[in-house]
Amino acid sequence: MHAYDVVIAGGGMVGLSLACGLQGTGLRIAVVENHQPDETLPPEPALRVSAINAASERFLDYLGVWKGVTSLRTSPYSAMDVWDRDSFGQIAFRADDYGYDRLGHIVENAVIQKALWDKASSCADISLLAPARLKQVVRGENDAFITLEDGRMLSGRLVVGADGAHSWLRHHADIPLTFRDYGHHALVATIQTDEPHQHCARQVFHGDGILAFLPLWQDNLCSIVWSLPPEKAEQMKLLDEAQFNHQLAIAFDNRLGRCQVVSERDVFPLTARYARSFAAHRLALVGDAAHTIHPLAGQGVNLGFMDAACLIAEIKRLQKQGKDIGNYLYLRRYERSRKQSAAIMLAAMQGFREIFAGENPAKKLLRDIGLKLADSLPGVKPHLVHEAMGLRDLPEWLKESE
Repeated sequence: MHAYDVVIAGGGMVGLSLACGLQGTGLRIAVVENHQPDETLPPEPALRVSAINAASERFLDYLGVWKGVTSLRTSPYSAMDVWDRDSFGQIAFRADDYGYDRLGHIVENAVIQKALWDKASSCADISLLAPARLKQVVRGENDAFITLEDGRMLSGRLVVGADGAHSWLRHHADIPLTFRDYGHHALVATIQTDEPHQHCARQVFHGDGILAFLPLWQDNLCSIVWSLPPEKAEQMKLLDEAQFNHQLAIAFDNRLGRCQVVSERDVFPLTARYARSFAAHRLALVGDAAHTIHPLAGQGVNLGFMDAACLIAEIKRLQKQGKDIGNYLYLRRYERSRKQSAAIMLAAMQGFREIFAGENPAKKLLRDIGLKLADSLPGVKPHLVHEAMGLRDLPEWLKESE
């Protein structure tokens, strides 16, 4: 039996960030991960990317991994264009208009995970158990007892579920889940364009979908996230390359000239999830194990990083005060804070999804007027930029670390 203080199920971006944030506190930390990441990144971009906002950048910098991320592959973006296809509705953001040099970074998830894994590997108080899978978790009065599939046994005062949208830990803890099928699947791919992206993220709404072009580190490479009805997404995935490229350029209003898909195309369903509880006795949930949202604004991983940042602060506070870090009575403070942030983000994404869905003429006129007003009314865009950069959701301790 190996005894730890915190056992984290899931060695993805959020789980590893939690581990790295707790290192050096005197706590013994274990991370249980199904798959050990590759030691080197493949030359071609990964299909899954995230839009890392200023709050997450500050968090990763505090953890000492941001330089590692930027030394690999990142693309800062300093502009964002959003428009409604075949109409007058549009809004544009430029970072220098608000005193910033960038709005965020587009980063492959694998790049962030590698930087965090490398950091965790160098920490004597973090044990990375991979490949390994949970088989059984029994949450006792003073400890949780974990059995892995390979027969190893662990104990921990707190178990953290960072094991993704289909969380084994959440399921076996019998935590109910509220979910909503968005009725869309996301098609992701890497695209080469005739014209350079100029470090601008672009998003177009059309009757049956939403298409985002996210700039990668090469001037003519973009990652796309195309939200479509399930049947249409599968059709687009199976089209031959020439037809797909043609349809993509049309859907994107030829903003970057001809498009050429240079990767596989992957499709996955889009579902909003919200765990009824983010904590329980000897248990806390973070990231996609607690909530998933529409990729519309690229905020999913940012929300997860702020979960980790908040939980780090709570664990450190409890440890300093000599309190039990796995007691639900004390974990409720974390739960209340993060449930509120997740609920606000889920509601906002659902609102956007409803407004920009369909070709109803009245709804189309309403959203076009809304975009035009947001683009022109003073004070609106600075507020939207501040929200998108995550600065309003920043935990107090990260604000103080400036």
